[in-house]
Amino acid sequence: MPQKLVLGLDIGGSTTRAALISTAGVRLGTGLAGGGNPTSSGADAAAAELGVALRQALAAADPAAVRAGFIGLAGAGRLLADPVGRAAFDRAWRDAGLRCGYEIHGDALVAYAAGTAAPDGTVLIAGTGAIAARVRDLRLARVAGGHGWLLGDDGSGFWLGRAAVRHTLAALDAETEPSALGRAVLTELLGTARVESPPRRTTDRLVQAVTRAAPVALARLAPLVLDRTADESGAARIVAEAADHLVATLVPLRPGEDPAPIVLAGGLLGADNALSRAVRDRLGQRWPAAPLLPARDGALAAAWLAARTVDPDPDRAAALHARLLG
Repeated sequence: MPQKLVLGLDIGGSTTRAALISTAGVRLGTGLAGGGNPTSSGADAAAAELGVALRQALAAADPAAVRAGFIGLAGAGRLLADPVGRAAFDRAWRDAGLRCGYEIHGDALVAYAAGTAAPDGTVLIAGTGAIAARVRDLRLARVAGGHGWLLGDDGSGFWLGRAAVRHTLAALDAETEPSALGRAVLTELLGTARVESPPRRTTDRLVQAVTRAAPVALARLAPLVLDRTADESGAARIVAEAADHLVATLVPLRPGEDPAPIVLAGGLLGADNALSRAVRDRLGQRWPAAPLLPARDGALAAAWLAARTVDPDPDRAAALHARLLG
C-alpha cells in the first residue's frame, strides 16, 4: 500500500509539539514552539506558534503531500466556536503550505491515544489542573472535572500547592512551629523560613505573596508536598486526599468493574512520585482488571489519530500505534 504523510499536533498552554509521520510509521519531522492555546495566548499569538511548529516539522517534506492533520487542544470547543480563532489557525495551516484538512479535538483524546490504541477506555490527567474523560470509538464521549482552579481541579498541582499554603497558615494561626513542609513553603514564597513575632506578621506576608500572584502559580509548590510524604504526616495526608479526589473524578465515567484501560497523563501522573503511586494503588483496588497505562508522546498520538482518518483499518492502526508509541 502506498504510504501517506500525516501530521499531528499536541497544543498546550506552554508548548506546541508537532510530528510528521508516514502511515508506515516512519518519523519524518518534528516541531516545537511556544504555547499555542488561543484561550491563554490569544488567537494571533497561538496561530503564530502553530506556524513555527508546522514549519519545523515540514522542513524536509513537501507540505502538499500531507494527506491529513489532527490537532489536540485544551478547550477545543471554544476554538471551534470562535470564528476569529479558527480563521487564524486556518491561515497558519495554509501559510505552512498545507492543502489538506485538519481536525481539532480535545487534548484529553490525544492523551488517551498516547497510552493505548484501544477504542474504548478512560484517561485521567493531572498537572496544573485535573480532568478525566471517557473515550468510545476513539472519540470523547464524556468528560468529568476540568472546571478550573476556582471551581474544581481537586487533586491537581494547583490544589496541592493551595493545600500546602493552608497547612502552613494553620500552623501560624496556632502559633506552633511550622513543619518541614511549612518551612519549605515559607522559604519558597517569602525567601526565609523564619517566623516573625507575633506570627501574624508572617501570616499576612504569606497571604499577600499568594494573592498578588496568579492563582495557578500555586502549582509550583506541588513538588514541595510530593518530596516530603515519606517523613511528614501533613504532606502524606495532603497527597492521600489528592489521590482520593482524582480517583473520584473517574468514578462517574467507569461503572461497576469496568475492565477497559485507564491512561494516566499530565505532569503529575506521568511521573513517578508519591501522588502517581497513590493513584495507581487506588485504581488497582477499584478496577483490578483494568490495565493502567502511561501516556507517551502526544504529538505522535495526534499523528496516529490523523493516520486513522486516511487508513481506518483496525489491524494496521494497531500495528502503527505499537510502532510509534509501544
